[in-house]
Amino acid sequence: MTVLLKLSAGMALLLFGMQFMKTGLENVAQRRMRQALHTLTRTAAMGTLAGTIITMLVQSSTAITVMTIGLVNARVISFTQALGIVLGTNIGTCITTQIISFNLNDLALPAIGLGAIIMTWSRRKGWYYLGQSIVGFGIVFLGIGVITGSMEPLKNSSLFNTVMHSLGQSHLLALLAGITVTALIHSSSTTTGIIIALSHQGLIDLPMAIAMVLGSNIGTCITGILAAIGSSPAAQRVAWAHVLLNVVGVLIFFPLIAPFSNLLTITADSLPRQIANAHTIFNVISSLAVLPFIRQFAALLERIVPD
Repeated sequence: MTVLLKLSAGMALLLFGMQFMKTGLENVAQRRMRQALHTLTRTAAMGTLAGTIITMLVQSSTAITVMTIGLVNARVISFTQALGIVLGTNIGTCITTQIISFNLNDLALPAIGLGAIIMTWSRRKGWYYLGQSIVGFGIVFLGIGVITGSMEPLKNSSLFNTVMHSLGQSHLLALLAGITVTALIHSSSTTTGIIIALSHQGLIDLPMAIAMVLGSNIGTCITGILAAIGSSPAAQRVAWAHVLLNVVGVLIFFPLIAPFSNLLTITADSLPRQIANAHTIFNVISSLAVLPFIRQFAALLERIVPD
């Protein structure tokens, strides 16, 4: 029961920290974000770059995807412009996973303290929101530290080891687990953070982690689908573009988990870094591979969701 309470508290801190940091960064960039998306998406390549940069700033591909759906529905940007942004969000979200993979738990409390001071003494909203994002950053690593510590006793749990053994034996089950968890918590970055916390305790191996990361990329699409319900056909196409992009990418990478794992062992020495690199390589390749064929991709989506 103690383990479950600590694990629940750690997950709550991680989710709250991600949301708090995202809200602060969104408010810092909100005034110029929509204008930038409208101005910098005249070509697919520029849209991809804009989507990448803004997602890196906001730290949430889901938030940018939902906002893009709203912009298309309001006819502020076209469907083709939105496709470039969707490709960019998949790349931009990798920075969150890369940050989480580093062991920065010692910076959690100083970050919370610094952010709280800025929020308390700032007279300008911009500084207040910056302090809020710093507090969120600290809470994220505080949550990861709690999750990692709570999982140490699970090494001796026969039930937990049986479940993890089953997931390790079946990459498909691990994939489904990644989809389910991400669909429930609406954040692929949070799911990846939990996977990295598992790796810190040696409770998960690289192939299993890759399968769960691939599943998280499918599970994160559910928020966009929900946001597109009742919207215009163009906005619905944006949501389905996100789904197709991730599902097709997973179908290509999933059979190659074993050689992909061997490649990742070259990129870093630690398992958490290898998991973060798996997330980055998957998203960068799947997005850039579609970019030269974005017109054909748009035509396919127009057939799937006709006017």
